[in-house]
Order: sequence, then C-alpha cells, then structure tokens
Amino acid sequence: MRQLAFWIVFFNLTRLIFVLYYLKIILVEKIRFSEVLGVFWHSFKLDLATTCYILVLPFLLLCVQSVWSPKWLNRVNKVYSSLLIMVYSLTAAGEMGIYAEWKTKLTYKVVKYFNHPGEIFNSAETGTFYLLVILFVVISAAGIIAYTKLFYQDLEKVRRNYLFTAVFFLVTPGLLFIGLRGGTQQIPINQSQSYYSDHNILNIASVNNAFNLYISVFENLKNFDSDPYLFMDPAEAARVMARIYQTPADSTTSILKTKRPNIVLLILESWSADLVQDLGGEPGISPEFKKLEQNGILFDHIYASGSRSEQGMAAIFGGFPAHPVSSITVQPDKFVKLPSIVKDLMKNGYNTSFYFGGQLIYGNIKSYIIFNGFNKIMEGSDFPKTMPQGKLGIHDEFTLGYMAKEIGTMKQPFFSALFTLSTHSPWDQPFGKPLKWGDNEHEYINAAYYTDHCLGEFFALARTQPWYDNTLFIIVADHSHNSYRNWHPQSREYHKIPMLFYGNAIREEYRGTVWHKLGNQHDLAATLLGQLDLPAANFRFSKNLFNPSVPEFAYYTTEDGVGWIRNNGYFTYEKKSDYYYWWTDPKLPDSIRKEGKAYLQTVFSMYMNN
Repeated sequence: MRQLAFWIVFFNLTRLIFVLYYLKIILVEKIRFSEVLGVFWHSFKLDLATTCYILVLPFLLLCVQSVWSPKWLNRVNKVYSSLLIMVYSLTAAGEMGIYAEWKTKLTYKVVKYFNHPGEIFNSAETGTFYLLVILFVVISAAGIIAYTKLFYQDLEKVRRNYLFTAVFFLVTPGLLFIGLRGGTQQIPINQSQSYYSDHNILNIASVNNAFNLYISVFENLKNFDSDPYLFMDPAEAARVMARIYQTPADSTTSILKTKRPNIVLLILESWSADLVQDLGGEPGISPEFKKLEQNGILFDHIYASGSRSEQGMAAIFGGFPAHPVSSITVQPDKFVKLPSIVKDLMKNGYNTSFYFGGQLIYGNIKSYIIFNGFNKIMEGSDFPKTMPQGKLGIHDEFTLGYMAKEIGTMKQPFFSALFTLSTHSPWDQPFGKPLKWGDNEHEYINAAYYTDHCLGEFFALARTQPWYDNTLFIIVADHSHNSYRNWHPQSREYHKIPMLFYGNAIREEYRGTVWHKLGNQHDLAATLLGQLDLPAANFRFSKNLFNPSVPEFAYYTTEDGVGWIRNNGYFTYEKKSDYYYWWTDPKLPDSIRKEGKAYLQTVFSMYMNN
C-alpha cells in the first residue's frame, strides 16, 4: 500500500508541475479553476492502473522475500523503482517540452524523433531546454528521495504476521489484475477514461504519461501487421471513395498566360490561417502577404492534412495525405512508390532546385527530397559560411535573398522550392518584435511578422529579375500551428492554412481574386498540373481546385483519428476512444461520417500496402 500511495502521489506531482508550467495557456483559455482541478480526479483510475503494472515486479520480489530475504533483494526493488521514477520524470519533462509545439502527449511517433537528439535540441529554445533538464533532475531526485525515505520499507524491518501474509499473497494477484485492467468491465481501461474536458490541455494533463506511451508503442507496433483503421469492407470503402471524388466534367479554369511558366514554390513553416487577415486573422501580422493578394489568387478554404513538416512535404510534392501512427516520409521503402510533381515537371523540361536554411535530416525529409529528384538541393551547410544564422539555421531573409539571385542562373523553365524556418521555435530571428500582443503565441506571431517581412524583400528583389514576368509563385504552409486564438486541436480552424497563387504569369482578370473551393494542400499537385495540361491521375488523392465541377471536401488527421469537412458541416473522430467531436451539427447524416472513415481507411491502407 505504501508503494501504491507513492506512485499516485508522484503522478499527481508531475501533473501539477505540468499545469503550472502551462498556467499562462490555461489563463488565456479562461479555464475555470474547478475544471483545472478535475485533472487530479479524472486521472485517478488510469494512474491506479499504471501503478498496478508497476507493482507486479515488487509483488514477485515480495513473494520471494517471504521465504528467502537477502538484503540485496531490497536493493533490487529500490533500483527498479528509482529507474522507473527517472524514466517517468523524463516523460513528464518531455511532454512539457513538446506540448507547446505539437499539442499532444509523448507517443510512438514522438519517441522516434529521439534518433536525432541534436535536432531536438536545435528545435528548442535554449532557455526552455535547460529548464526542462533541470525539471527532470529535480523531479527525479525528489521522487527517489521521497520514495526511499518516506514510502519504502525493507522487508526485514517489518514484523511478520504469517496469517496476514498468506491472505495477502492469495488476494493481491487478483487485485493487481483487476487494477491494471481498470476494473471488472469487459473492455480494459484506456486513455478515454481520463478525457473529460473541451480543453485539450486538461485532457493531456489528466492522461497518465507512462500508460499513454506504453499503449502508443504497443498499438503502433501492431499496426504494421494489421490495419487499425479498417472501419468497413474494403470494397465498400472503395465505393465511398469513388463517390467522394466523382467529378461530372474533366475541365479546368485556365488562370495562366502560358503553359510553361517558371514556378517558384515557397513553403511556409507552421503558418496558420490566423496569420492572414483575409483568412480571418488579426490585421498587421502579415502586411506583405496582404499586398501579394492584390496580384494573386487567394484560396480561402485550404486545410493541412497533418501537423508535421514531413507530412506536409509528402502532401505538397506527392499529393499524399497525412495519416495517424507515422509519416510516409520516414520510410523510404514506402515513399519511393509515391508520384512526384518534381519528377513530372522534370520530364517536361523543367530544371529544379530546393532550398532550406536548416538541416533536412529531421523527419527524414532529406531522403524524401532527394527521392523527388531535384537537380539541386541546398540545406544549411551548403550555403556560404558567412550567411548569418540562428540556432535552427540560416534566417529566412538570407535564404530567400540567395534563392532570388541564384535561380536566375537556372535554365528556363524552372521549378524552384524553398522551405522557410523562422516560424519555428526558438524564434531567434535577427529582427525586432513590433507586435506587443499574442499572449502565449507572442513569439510565434512576431516570427511570422519577420517571415512576412522577408517575403516582401524577396519579391522586391524578384521583380527586378528578367525571369519574373514569366513566373508563377505558389505560397503554401506545410502545416498549421497553435495560434493566438488557441483553437482546439481537433477543430478545423486549427488545421486551416494559407495558399496563394501569385505573379504576372496569371491572367489579369484573375488577379486580386479569392478562390472559395474547399480543399487540402495535397490538392496542389492536380491543381498545378491541370494548369500545365499535364496528367495528374497518379496523384490519387489530389483534386484540381480550378475544375468548376470538382467535389468540395477536406480531410485532416489527428493522432488517432480523422477530421472531415464538407460545406454543410464537419466532425472529428478519435478511434481509440470511439468518440465524435461534433463541431457544427450533431445531426450530420451517417453518410458524411462514413465518408471521413472511408477516406482515412483508404489512406492508411495505401500507406501500409506501399
């Protein structure tokens, strides 16, 4: 009982530290104090189940010690518990580190990033990194000291009662079994037991770190042998998908002056639609982007299918939507089977290049970019050593300026892509912070203001280049980000991103317009190829947004589910908890729910079978 009490107290101590660490977000979201306190109550059953798992080995040791009790067995128990305290403290510190960026708990996907600890360090603000290290050390030390001094007791120091011992050994295995499965109900306990709030941060705090990580690893390892998102017969899913994509006419609105323009693709790191005024954002964050809209086509209903950069790359270049569990870019044996707009353009005479001021190893992006076949790939270490850079890499103004000058040496037509980085923590761009608001996202919106300023300088330079008039510029985000509005991570607003077609290659009558078609960033492939009169059939999930009769829908994935958007409403579904987040109309027809599930099933099946 003493060890059980320790773990319950210890879990809640780390939970309290998490709540205090993110108190600013809790205050910004105006969460009631009584609801915050709920994390400690709603976490109890999952904490108890986790504790029962942990106590299996101590119980077995106790069984041995009841008949043979050398002192070293006590040390085994102490070492075992101390190691678990340290591991759990590490997960607690890790979750405090990742929540601000990813709005999730430690999962199988996150742990895989630990293969590149240097990239993790570079992505974190220095002060934050060392604070988390200190918290890890302090929590570990406090836990070990409290355990050994206040809760643990050597067996030889306990006065034996043989009748009590016999009853204890007969009853305890059953109690542990019932406890670790969360009761006597038919379905064992899972994370949904601790979900109770509309505020994601409270659910994250409530779910036990160790239990969640164990389930994530266990479930995801199994996923490679069987499809966890098999909601219906594959033939039925295929029929639903055919109906979803049914397009009455194969036509397109031609918005370009030429069929072979130069193409410059600017991928904006972590840009939420809330950064753009005409997409519903506050004015003043991206004034240069607003100026570009006057000579371009703004897509006002575009959504990112995922929340990671590597997922965004597969969506943009390969037309492949993101999915739960993993990312296709981290598995070369799978992504080599994807189509590529880069390869299609090269087959049609385009010279290609890719620029990024940081290191592409993170998320295995470099391998995927290389697979796409760019004629030239430049990452941070390839740029001149004199170029100023921060912790994450070369700042946007310098990579954009370098690109603007260098692509003029490329033979036309060319396709050149650049991935920005300054809107990713640690926000160390060489620029002032003129925006004095934003609360918990103050650093983020000022980083976006900087990148927007860099876009202005880039286009000022580009307009002086001879290749400018024959160039189509495409600006799109790789994924969204938590904004100053703190949308729920399951909501469509959280996943909305900007996309803009810009430049003198666009016909005058379409400049300064807004395109209202509902779609995803993975629709870019078919949309662009349609303007070039090139086939796009290989991009199975991509639809031509300039086709007047194209069906309108958008998809996004969560850690374990699907978000599905139609013009008349949308929902998000989480498989593990079998729960629908109804955001617009709980009376959405079953056919709409079936569409979302069929889409996720089809995407994940293709990922598994590739």
